[in-house]
Amino acid sequence: MTQSNSIIDPRYRGPATFMKAPASRDLAGARAAVLGIPFDCGTHAFRIGSRDGPHAIREQSRLMRPYNPELADYDTISHLGLVDCGDVDVVPGRIEDAFRKIEAATHEIVRAGVRPITMGGDGSVSLPQMRAVAKCHPDLVAVHIDSHTDTNPFVEAEKYNAGTQFTHAALERLVDPKSSFHIGIRGTTYRQHGFSYVRSLGYNIITINALFERGMRDVLAQLHETIGDRPVYLCLDMDSFDPSCAPGVCAPSWGGFTAREGINLFRGLAGLNIVAVDVNTVSPPHDHMGMAAFLAANMMYEATVLLCRYLGLDTVEDVVP
Repeated sequence: MTQSNSIIDPRYRGPATFMKAPASRDLAGARAAVLGIPFDCGTHAFRIGSRDGPHAIREQSRLMRPYNPELADYDTISHLGLVDCGDVDVVPGRIEDAFRKIEAATHEIVRAGVRPITMGGDGSVSLPQMRAVAKCHPDLVAVHIDSHTDTNPFVEAEKYNAGTQFTHAALERLVDPKSSFHIGIRGTTYRQHGFSYVRSLGYNIITINALFERGMRDVLAQLHETIGDRPVYLCLDMDSFDPSCAPGVCAPSWGGFTAREGINLFRGLAGLNIVAVDVNTVSPPHDHMGMAAFLAANMMYEATVLLCRYLGLDTVEDVVP
């Protein structure tokens, strides 16, 4: 990463790297790279803490193991040449400065032909990442799994927050909304007729109720048919999960996915051309026994499996008993 001294925190020493991947900013030979984004806007009324998400996810990833004998009996970290690049050097609350650094750090990964797997941070960090990814993938679409659409109108005095990132993505033409999906949407909002604005920008909305009424298989078939082999920005807001299994998130909402349901939805994305993975909103001060952080680490592992399968790296090593 040529500009690592200016955009990657030189003080970062971890608690650990993600799943013991090598700590390195050298992308040569890597097919995917982990990047921490310890940032939140600091504007939530009382639930601030996702700036500490990357630290917590790395810590809990120590519980993850490299093999799944039933479904992925190979070491995804090794197969992808995965490296952990550390954290972007940002200051929470300094939004536009942080966005520039996040975009620059993400772009260095993407332009090297490497797929970023990032850890937020609140949902606002998705916008600078999409700006970076869209530079290299102009036909980009988004698959956004969340309890909120994060596609709200904004005023000029507060353009950027954790509820407007997909508004900007549409207005800046970073993604094609007509082929992009908000999935798992549920719960209360601050504005009436919120879905009308989201649909006016072109996005597809699949609420969690609609998903379970239709069935996950039918919804996944729609995604695959609509998206085909177009590059996908996969964004997972951890509040898509029910607070019973992911309590430590920025904006919890009851009635969400169980861990099994969320994992199955992720696995159903196999075959899509996922060029970036964004896992965000883990808030350690509100977590219990690291549950949300551990589940986020598991979802990042599931993402490595998706990448291995798409890239044809899902080979099982011969093992002599």
